[in-house]
Amino acid sequence: MVWNMWLNATGLGVDMSGGHFQYKQWEIGNIADEVEQLIITNDSEELDRWGDRKGSHFTPETIEEFKKGLILLRQAYVYAQRIDWLLSGDDGEDSFHSRLKNDLDKL
Repeated sequence: MVWNMWLNATGLGVDMSGGHFQYKQWEIGNIADEVEQLIITNDSEELDRWGDRKGSHFTPETIEEFKKGLILLRQAYVYAQRIDWLLSGDDGEDSFHSRLKNDLDKL
């Protein structure tokens, strides 16, 4: 699922609090989206608008590493978001811990 759609579906991307990290955690989410698309389209023979193959045709071993990286990127986003809210004063330590656990469980 595309990251922004997933964020909205889980409620993780609804609120715009925080700001300590200037919302750069969204960049982590965008990188995760791109990695996910590489995984999805890896074997595609379809051509893009420039006539290039959409699929990268990486080996299964490489795609498995991409999948591991995708999980870590999603986790990194959640940690950055929760820490951002704590440092910005939007969450206290108790809510930081409970929201962190809840958000990680949604992955």
